Amino acid sequence: MNAIESVNQHYQVIIHKNLEGICNKYINSTDTYVILEGPRLTTIGFEKIKKGWTDFCTSSLHLLSIEWIEGPFAEETASMAWVAGIIKLKVKVKEVEFENIFRSSFVLIKEEGSWKIKHEHVSLVHPDPYGIGDWLKK
Repeated sequence: MNAIESVNQHYQVIIHKNLEGICNKYINSTDTYVILEGPRLTTIGFEKIKKGWTDFCTSSLHLLSIEWIEGPFAEETASMAWVAGIIKLKVKVKEVEFENIFRSSFVLIKEEGSWKIKHEHVSLVHPDPYGIGDWLKK
């Protein structure tokens, strides 16, 4: 399985709230690092990441789909890879369904023949972080 396939498989176990499958995708290390789209900002260490996913799996939040809308882009070596792009999440919380667009990137390490997440970053786009709009000139 290549790095993109591994990330796509990770998204599927998240959609199915398969806690064991989710946790098996991460390097079991105290310095595995996740940057979240939510209010916590980051989670450092496998045990804290596992706790976060445990609470996610029992929450009223359900991801209906995760779709790449840009990318995924990737590069692999024998022991390390990165995967990145833009994803659209279709979400259901209680009875309310909605969509969000996120940046998503992963650094993966090959461990016992499988790609495992060492670093994950998912973030929402802020519409105007500096109060000047987009500085890119048309």
